[in-house]
Order: sequence, then C-alpha cells, then structure tokens
Amino acid sequence: MNVIQQRILYPAILLITVIAFGTIGYSLIEQWHPFDSLYMTIITLSTVGYEEIHTLSTAGKVFTIVLILSGVGGMFYTLSVAAKVIVEGELRDILGRKKLSKTIEGLKNHYIICGYGRMGKIISKEMAAHGASFVVIEKTPEVLASIDKSILALQGDSTQDAVLKEAGFEKARGLISVLSSDADNLYAVLSARELNSKLKIAARASEEGAEQKLIRAGADNVISPYHIGGQRIAHTMLKPAVVDFIEFATKKGNIELQMEEIRVKENSHIIGRNLDECGIRKELGIIIVAIKRASNEMEFNPTSTSLIRKGDTLIAMGEVKQLKELEKLVGA
Repeated sequence: MNVIQQRILYPAILLITVIAFGTIGYSLIEQWHPFDSLYMTIITLSTVGYEEIHTLSTAGKVFTIVLILSGVGGMFYTLSVAAKVIVEGELRDILGRKKLSKTIEGLKNHYIICGYGRMGKIISKEMAAHGASFVVIEKTPEVLASIDKSILALQGDSTQDAVLKEAGFEKARGLISVLSSDADNLYAVLSARELNSKLKIAARASEEGAEQKLIRAGADNVISPYHIGGQRIAHTMLKPAVVDFIEFATKKGNIELQMEEIRVKENSHIIGRNLDECGIRKELGIIIVAIKRASNEMEFNPTSTSLIRKGDTLIAMGEVKQLKELEKLVGA
C-alpha cells in the first residue's frame, strides 16, 4: 500500500464508522427503516438542513446532537484529506510533466524508443549501459508506471506527430520502433520519416513481408527477432566456437576484448593515410575488422594499405584501453 492510499484509508474508515453509527442509532432509537436512518444520517452530517423525514423523539434529538458533535468534524476532515490528496496528485502530475518536458528539451543527439515491451526494455538497458541519452514513449499507463524513474518516459501514442515532437524529435539522432504490431511500427516509421528525412530509423518486424514494407516506409534498418533468434540457435549448434567468439567480443563489460565502431572526424590527421602508416595495428595492437565508408559501402578485413577517408567509420576490436587510444588518434 502506497502513501496516498494510507492517507485516504484511515479517514475513509472514520467516515464509514460515523455513518454506520448514525444509521444504526436512528434505527434502534426511532425504529426507522434502515434507508430512512441512512438518509437522516447523511443530511445531518452534511449539514444540508433538510426537514426531518419523521418526527424525532427526545432521545432521537439527543442522539442527533451527539451525532453532529462527533460526526460532522470527522466528515469534513475526511473530505478535506480527499481533496488535498486529489489536488496534490494533480499538481504533482502537472509539475512532473513540466519537469520532464524541460529535461527533454535540453536533450540533443538522443534516441527515441517507441514501446517498452520486452524488446524495448532490453534496448533501454543497453542504451543506459553505453551511456546513451534516450526517451521512451509508451502508450499503456500500467507499463509506463513500471518503468524505472531514472529513465525519461512519456505516455503517448508513438504514431502521433505531437508525441514524437514532445520527445524532442527534431534534435534526436535516431528512432527505434518496437511496438506490439507491424502495423503500429509501420505507422510510426511513416510519421517519423515524414517529420525528419535525415533521422536514422530502426524498426522491428514480426511477420514475413513486413520488412520490405517498413523499409519502403522509411526505415533504415529492420530487425526480425524471430529470424535472428532462429539463426542464432542454429549457429549455437552448428558453429559454437564462432558464436562464443562473437558473444565474447560484443558483450558489454568484457575488459579483455571489445568491438566498437569509431567514426573518423573531419579534422583527423589520419585522413588520406593507410592503416599501416597510422600505426593502428602495430602500435595499438587493435584489429580493424572493417571500414564503413561514407557511401555506406563496407570494406571487410581491410589490408595495411587501405586508405582512411573522410566520413569513414572504423569497426575495431581490442581492449577497452586500446580502443580509447584509437578514439583519441582518430579525433586528433
């Protein structure tokens, strides 16, 4: 039981007790019907001042005085507590919403995650582990209430333009749509692409054929969890050593080996030089698995003579310390 429920419970019990006391009292003293006794109790406690439904006896008048002295204060106390809780709750919601909106307004190059189901929860966890800024949009109030308070989360429909704008869409780096159905994901992708033609969009596809539709709608990448999961399970049996290596290389927190992507900055001094001249392999001991060119062309297993160009992204494998040194080298 939360604090608000506790604050309401005890006054409510007091109010019910007073009403029951008045109803039983009139029924026993005046021999009235229980409903008449309840009606008399309510108009007495609320000080409405309607006429008595039956003529009171002397004992009934004395009981009415006792009921007023003991019950009216309790009733007004209960109503004041209930009003206070409602007002405070509404005020808290308003202030909380304003604070959230202000925080989101200050974000830049963040990610928007549409949907906080099983996939959305995993994606949020990974984003947080990598220190990335992100905002979650969740439609269901119950699910929204279960989200950790450290996560920026909005209640709303991800397919609505107004909600996407509230999530700081204009300044976001990317959007991930993992809603419960392909139709919702398709609608969210369409809305997102229409609002921002340069935004990187990734979406989930559940059914066969949905992948191409999502790509046509504007998604840059479409992931089918069932397809990938099936392949992974098969490879676990057929190529266990390969799967173990990939898991070892990509698992967050592995201090021995990490695989990262490092973008070459425009002012980097290594632009126009090959991998051998940069000393990435010899001096840092880092393996360059691939180079993604600005044209999105991927050069796998580049040789020592492969040139580094403006806009390239290096897919590198090495120890965390070495990778940080590579980031400095690339950005210098």
